[in-house]
Amino acid sequence: QVQLVESGGGLVQAGDSLRLSCAASGRTFSSYIMGWFRQAPGKEREFVARISGSGGSQYYTDSVKGRFTISRDNAKNTVYLQMNNLKPEDTAVYYCAARRSVTNVYNYWGQGTQVTVSS
Repeated sequence: QVQLVESGGGLVQAGDSLRLSCAASGRTFSSYIMGWFRQAPGKEREFVARISGSGGSQYYTDSVKGRFTISRDNAKNTVYLQMNNLKPEDTAVYYCAARRSVTNVYNYWGQGTQVTVSS
């Protein structure tokens, strides 16, 4: 069982930066692939980024490539999402999620943190 708690959201202006954090419980954090997702009002939840258990591999959706960076600190059981050059279309509730490598299904989710980018 993994419990996830996001933090770091807020209201910023276009072009600003934010860093989201997701703290995980449990002793086997490094065995989980971690992902960030977001859901804008009236839209379906969408994938943003993921990182391998070791942190050596990252993958991003096209709309955030070059602006967002996912990273993790396994000693702190925490995954981060550094978001630079934010745009109004990045406004959404951001969720972190965890899954084992043997499945594509994210079984564990945080409660979400709101990111609002004003123009």
